[in-house]
Order: sequence, then structure tokens, then C-alpha cells
Amino acid sequence: MTTFKNVAVPIASMLLILSVCGSAVQPTVVDVFNNNTIHFTPDEPDRYDTLDVKALDNGRIIQATVTCPAYEQPVKLTAHLEIRPIPKDEQFMYDSWDRAGSVRLWQNGFPEVEIIKFMTAYGGPSTYDVDVTHLLPLLTGGCTINAFIDTWVTPGWHVDFSLKYEPLEEWRNPVWALPLMFEQSVNRESMGDSGVQTTIVVPEGADRVLLNYLVSGHCTDGRGADEFVPKDNVICVDGRVVYRYRPWRDDCRQFREVNPYCRRWSDGNWSSDYSRSGWCPGDMVEPMELDLTDHLTPGEHTIRFMIEDIRPKDEEGNHGYWRISSYLVGREK
Repeated sequence: MTTFKNVAVPIASMLLILSVCGSAVQPTVVDVFNNNTIHFTPDEPDRYDTLDVKALDNGRIIQATVTCPAYEQPVKLTAHLEIRPIPKDEQFMYDSWDRAGSVRLWQNGFPEVEIIKFMTAYGGPSTYDVDVTHLLPLLTGGCTINAFIDTWVTPGWHVDFSLKYEPLEEWRNPVWALPLMFEQSVNRESMGDSGVQTTIVVPEGADRVLLNYLVSGHCTDGRGADEFVPKDNVICVDGRVVYRYRPWRDDCRQFREVNPYCRRWSDGNWSSDYSRSGWCPGDMVEPMELDLTDHLTPGEHTIRFMIEDIRPKDEEGNHGYWRISSYLVGREK
């Protein structure tokens, strides 16, 4: 069991309440990454570093710190992400596989928050424009942003990422947002039967409390569970089960055209077409939103995330694993 002891961030840095007053302001675009390279180079992780963007995790994470605006009026916040495989020659890409990835907000002492969670296509580009207004309380002032792709080659992928703040005349913005949990990889051994637990303090000031849960199931050898076999995900609050479901995508066929390097298997299906545990190659992973207003009143609570029947390690060390994260958003009715 992994336990996080977590409390609400001080109001001055965590709570952003936006009113409907204020003069008209032009949209602001904050460029975070611009054609920066994600790669895997243990001997030279800083090979593609720039003045503003530095590499972590042997190049598989790039990091930048930017200043985001704060407004005294309603705002819509849109995240723009472009991912492009890097050509090796006229026929091949350096990385033609589907890779897990995300763009995340990093805060010292708190779990990272996945702004966009995605799977790359098989050697194809992807572009996303995502409304992330619900994360506005966290994306203001100084922000450190990480972009990650689970690549094992160099160079791997080029990444563009920006945040667009558009002032509006009428909008009810969230009153607070609170990181809960971020786990890059949990398996049967690390999660066990107890799951991943975090203790948090829910702030005052919201009529609705929404839990956002981002999850994708995988396996180390590409066979069976937990990628191609659905498993129950269970969410508990203060020891009580409040939600049980099986993340599953059965619409992956529609993304075959954006997967130029997928291959046909012996059963006649293309590798991009198979249904999977919460994801498709070449698409983002949408957060599951759960209204927990009745369970998460202001004050301290324990939240536990469990995944049942994760495939254990076999004799060759292969196993199932899950990438999971979560955060809370407080809203007015």
C-alpha cells in the first residue's frame, strides 16, 4: 500500500476565486514547449536541453517553468498539445511504437496533476485542444510543467504545448482544485489488495466536489491482462466504496488512419484496432468525472483507489500494470 499524507494547499496559493466583474482583456497564450525533444539517452540526457527547457529521466521528461496569468473575471482555459515522431529517413521514424505520455503540473510536495494524458500513435503525429478550465486554480502564477513520453530511443518525439487564457463575460470558474494522487506504474506487488491511499483536507467554498480519475491499463509483454482484459477499478472514501467500474475503449478502430506504423496480426486485426483498458493508440485518455459532493464535505477524508485482479509477475517477470492519477475540483452550482 502506498499512502500519501496530504493537506489542502494554503489559500493564497491554491484558491483562486474569479468574479464576473472586470474590464475586457485580450486572450493570453503561454508557450511552454516549442518543438522540444523527448528522447532516451542515459549517457547524455541533456543532449537536447535549451535555455528554458531541461530534461529529466534520461530525456524522457522535459521540464519548463512559466508564469501564467491571473484574472479578476471569468476565464476559459484551453491546453494545446502537438506530438510529432522524429523521422529517421524517408521511410522510418526513430520511434514508431505507441507510447504512454502526459503533460503534467509539478508542485513541490504534492502529486503531479495530469493536464493531458495520452497515448501516442504508432509513429504518427497527434494534436489535441482540450478545455482544462477546471484546472484554472492550479494553473496561475509560476507553474512548472513536465511533458513525458515513455520512449526508449533517441531522438524520439517533438512536443509543442501551450495554455490559452480567454476572458469571458459569463462563466462560473472552479473555486479550488486539489491534487490527490499520481502513480506512473502500479502493479500487483506495489498495490496489493489495499490499493493506493491518500489523506486530504477538502477546503470550504464549493457547492459541488468532483473527483477526476485518469487511468490506463497495460502489460509488459503485450499479452492479455491488463491491457486487453478489463479489470474493476474501485474508489473508496473513508472506507466506503463509492464507485466501481471497468475502464474500457472499444472504439479504437476509428484511429487506424493516424497509426501509420501499426501492423496486422495473425487474426487479421490491426494492432491499433484492439479494444483496451481505457485507451486507444493515437488518442488522449479522458478523465472520468465523479460527483462526490455527498461524501467529501469540508474537512479531512481518506480516499483509496484499488484495481482488482492485476496480473502478477510470471516466471519471465512480465506482468500487468496501471498508470493512474486523480485530483479534486470544487465548483459552485
